[in-house]
Amino acid sequence: MSLAKQRSRAEWFKHGVLVFVLGFAFYPLLVMVAISFKSTDQFNRNPYFFDAPGEWNVAANWSRGWETVRDSVANSIVTSVGAVAAAMVMAVLTSYVLARYRFPGRGLVYYGIIGSMFLPGTAATLVTTFNLIRNLGLINNLWTLVIFGAVSGQVAAVFILKQYIEDIPRELFESAQIDGAGHLQQVWNIVLPLSGSILGTLAILQFLGAWNNLMLPLVVFRDEELFTVPLRLMQLEGDIVKEWGPLMAGYAVTSIPLVLLFLFTMRLFVKGIASGAVKG
Repeated sequence: MSLAKQRSRAEWFKHGVLVFVLGFAFYPLLVMVAISFKSTDQFNRNPYFFDAPGEWNVAANWSRGWETVRDSVANSIVTSVGAVAAAMVMAVLTSYVLARYRFPGRGLVYYGIIGSMFLPGTAATLVTTFNLIRNLGLINNLWTLVIFGAVSGQVAAVFILKQYIEDIPRELFESAQIDGAGHLQQVWNIVLPLSGSILGTLAILQFLGAWNNLMLPLVVFRDEELFTVPLRLMQLEGDIVKEWGPLMAGYAVTSIPLVLLFLFTMRLFVKGIASGAVKG
């Protein structure tokens, strides 16, 4: 067998594996969209593929899905963006101090932060978390999601960012100090530009986690006007009969901001993942 044929078969094999993996990745999204076009009877007959275009029930399903989640989209955006912004600010400043300076108790502080990564999540500490929120007077308050999202999101960010800042040449910081730059100026002019890709990656992951948070809003909020997107979608599920068409339409509508976020930040996300693979 010639070398050219071997290379051609290898290329076909790689493309086949790629198509196979992409099919597994995108098929659930295709099924979600297909179900959003169906009535309950159509879903029971054919739950996995599209029906004929003349039998689509798009207008009713998507209209109800949008009416259910539209008032909660703003709440989710405000709480998610607020949590991500606060977490990134605290993570950058904490990582800068831990990476650049030696002070008594530095190791204890750092390993204490890392140790908190092994603590159980909200579901395991729900009673304690609820009592803390109630004592702070944050029941039925959107600030609860911002504060707890920022606190829980910065631990992993500190762990990753500290390594990046330590790899930045010290000569850059020393030159900035000679020119009279303070700590905040060094963070703004050195740390942020050189760590932009990984900061963007961490922000995207933090945003996804905050957007999909269900447990904490479920126990904190009482007024429906404060509900976030996951709580609104839960209302569509029903106790006995699930209306799959409107439910999947609601999921599709609320996934649009996440898809747009990833499309506009894809290069930044891939760059951050790639740079993390070669850092050492």
